Amino acid sequence: MKPSMLAKLDQLANRLVELDELLMSEGATSNMDSYRKMTREHSELQPLVALYKDYLQVLGDIDDAQAMLSDPDMKEFAQEEIEGGKARLAGLELDLQKMLLPKDENDERNIFLEIRAGTGGDESALFAGDLLRMYTRFAERSRWQVEIVSASESDLGGYREVIARIIGNGAYSKLKFESGGHRVQRVPATETQGRIHTSACTVAVMPEADEVEDVHINPADLRIDTYRASGAGGQHINKTDSAVRITHIPSGIVVECQDDRSQHKNKASAMKVLAARIKDVQLREQQSKEAATRKSLIGSGDRSERIRTYNFPQGRMTDHRINLTLYKLDMIMDGDLGELTTALTTEHQAEQLAALGD
Repeated sequence: MKPSMLAKLDQLANRLVELDELLMSEGATSNMDSYRKMTREHSELQPLVALYKDYLQVLGDIDDAQAMLSDPDMKEFAQEEIEGGKARLAGLELDLQKMLLPKDENDERNIFLEIRAGTGGDESALFAGDLLRMYTRFAERSRWQVEIVSASESDLGGYREVIARIIGNGAYSKLKFESGGHRVQRVPATETQGRIHTSACTVAVMPEADEVEDVHINPADLRIDTYRASGAGGQHINKTDSAVRITHIPSGIVVECQDDRSQHKNKASAMKVLAARIKDVQLREQQSKEAATRKSLIGSGDRSERIRTYNFPQGRMTDHRINLTLYKLDMIMDGDLGELTTALTTEHQAEQLAALGD
């Protein structure tokens, strides 16, 4: 391991000792904000320092074994200990490097998930509905909540556009690599000749801002229109101007929300989505700069990129960024995304580790 990394680990181990003393001291809870920050930092450092101690223990065991090599009776045993220790050391070093990688400050946030139908007309809208169900089922498996913020349904079912809010710890960390173009190849229900059609949808995953105020939206930059909602909802929804459209003039971002009967609630929801979209633009600019530097395909922020193909006749899903093909499409469409999200995270970590080594 590099001396600089060992020095950083020593520093973090000393910091944990310092936090132990601070948290045990009198008056530690006199400032609850400070106390919470210290306990959070302590809980983050504890597993890292424990792993570092294991690493140092294995290093010590190897040194002890090497000291025994000069003893003919112990030489064979010592050699086995050294080889086993070196193998354990390599694994521990990799785990430590991963734990030292820069944390994404958005990883634990809730998300806004936007799915838009693209090429393919009604079939694309149906696929948008299938994607929403896929992510909803994944959220249920993860014990997260899903709220539909806004939906524009198509005539034959599915959605021209749908925005969902997914609430749960780590939602962004698990789904942040889903942004991009999703292509489907299958025989549409409306196809009488049995021909395979290709359609596409665009998915955008955006971390929710803590507060709308965090994004610094100038009220003077907004145009807010109210109008009569359309679609399902009974007489009331169609007789009041409860729907809200907010235009952010500098960026041209437009957000509409009409799913609630209350204009106030629709406006609040639209403001949250607007804040997330503005934050997302900033995040994508940052990701694009990083991607240009390290030539990364994952997390590049490029929404026009085709990231995945769902081939129904062959029962396969292929993620083109990491060349991963899984032949369990039915399970994936039912929300079994664990293998996929893990593979994407692992590849992203590998890119980060490679960048550290440059």
